[in-house]
Amino acid sequence: MAIATGIVGAAGFAGVELTRLILRHPEFELRVVTSNELAGSSVASEYPGFTGATDLAFSAHDDPALDACDLVFLAVPHTAAMAMAPRLVERGATVVDLSADFRLKDPAVYEQWYATPHTQTDLLARAAFGLPELFPDDLARAAVDRAEGKGVLVACAGCYPTATSLAAAPAVRAGLAADGAPVVVDAISGVTGAGKRASARTHFCFADENLEAYGVATHRHTPEIEQILGLDGRLVFTPHLAPLNRGLLSTVNIPLAVDVADDAAAVLDRYRAFYRDAPFVQVLDAGLMPKTSSVVGTNYAHIGLAVNERARMLIAVCAIDNLAKGAAGQAVQCANAVWGMPQTCGLEPIAVPV
Repeated sequence: MAIATGIVGAAGFAGVELTRLILRHPEFELRVVTSNELAGSSVASEYPGFTGATDLAFSAHDDPALDACDLVFLAVPHTAAMAMAPRLVERGATVVDLSADFRLKDPAVYEQWYATPHTQTDLLARAAFGLPELFPDDLARAAVDRAEGKGVLVACAGCYPTATSLAAAPAVRAGLAADGAPVVVDAISGVTGAGKRASARTHFCFADENLEAYGVATHRHTPEIEQILGLDGRLVFTPHLAPLNRGLLSTVNIPLAVDVADDAAAVLDRYRAFYRDAPFVQVLDAGLMPKTSSVVGTNYAHIGLAVNERARMLIAVCAIDNLAKGAAGQAVQCANAVWGMPQTCGLEPIAVPV
């Protein structure tokens, strides 16, 4: 089957990565790619890597051809998805949103962190959360709705929340974390995580040969991670920008509960059991830690574990590609699940080795 597919916001970093993935997908047929700024320009002229791969040209976000698409990805800034998604879902499309508009289930929390009211609370309540390894029931429900001819919305998890939550969830859900104790996260992302438009922080001359913390105690992914892990008010999240094109590494420090043995081998076994049916999560052997270079271009998440016995602290580290498992790859994984395909369909199984 050929599933008519459109990408709104296809010229940004996440959008163009989606374009690359969908063009290679055996079931999704890419028909519409939009960019208000580049409308009328061919994809290949703006991104020469697509030369010979597609004749598609960017059109405006209000392109009526989107109405013929059964599957629409929204790779747009927050508030833009809130404006676009309702009409698409109402007419029966499957909408996979990469923005933050439908991730936070409490509208008041969204307004607090994004400084704007949520205007689509009914659709917010219906949205499936797009982190398949941790919320499979959401996607299963969405798949049933789609099979019944209903429009569905999937709100994909953000990049930092994905890596951090995959690293921490098995321990937190098993009750290994000390009650009430802060969970401290230090995470590092490549520059593409900041979006395509350059700023004083992301301009090459300032980002190259530099490493810095940003959004300290104020980053908008904080409430999303707290929501996923059930750590309301206990998360200390500090993101950092590194001079990388793509890649994200999150180190999560979890204080162990007093009645939990500091047995690293047992923790490793627990993580492997938790992710045994997750095709994109690899729990590394004891003594190994993940590298961002090992997952570039793939939808994989590599997790490494260690226990600091003296401090009774579990250290869980997760590496992902911020444009893949952190954005476009995860969106395709979610779309596969909603359409009843293997989650791995159309996604690269091997990272770029060098």
